[in-house]
Amino acid sequence: MFAQKGVELIQELERAKDFLPPFNEDGVRQVLEEMRALFEENQRDASSAVAGESEYITSVHIRHCALERNKRCLMAYLYNRLERIKEHRWHFGSVLPADIKANICEPEAQFFMKYNKSLAAYMKSIGEGSYSLDLTQNLKPPKNLYVQVKCITEFGEFETEDGDIVVLKKNSLHLLPRVQCELLIAQGILEHVS
Repeated sequence: MFAQKGVELIQELERAKDFLPPFNEDGVRQVLEEMRALFEENQRDASSAVAGESEYITSVHIRHCALERNKRCLMAYLYNRLERIKEHRWHFGSVLPADIKANICEPEAQFFMKYNKSLAAYMKSIGEGSYSLDLTQNLKPPKNLYVQVKCITEFGEFETEDGDIVVLKKNSLHLLPRVQCELLIAQGILEHVS
């Protein structure tokens, strides 16, 4: 049946809503081969139809509709994968986890790097002076400005923006401004304590 492989690509992506499945290179190749075969048949029949044989017009039209459907399916598959990759950038930051990185193809990895650079350039451009505004932090507004954190590793002295120096020793508890300790939490130096 025409355009069945394209629909299968969309269904595969729809079933994996919670994660990014591996890029289905074989499925994409099969859709492209079907499109090439349909196009070649259409060219042959269209030249016959132009020569005056009108029985080929219907088959040309049906194949053309199948070509358009395959094109829409491929575009939807690729677009939705890129949208998920952009979501992962906002969720995980500038470095993708290994399991997600293993599921993207080389052009998608290049897209991620370019998107990452564009986002970083934009965030730097809206900051004041040498400071940039990190839009990926606090996607939801914080309930408290200060958080209680536990130091997981020996870090040493940490200077807050107001000039206070806090010594971060292993297993020590601190009440710090959320904005200033988020990077240390992401690096695994601090752990949020509820």
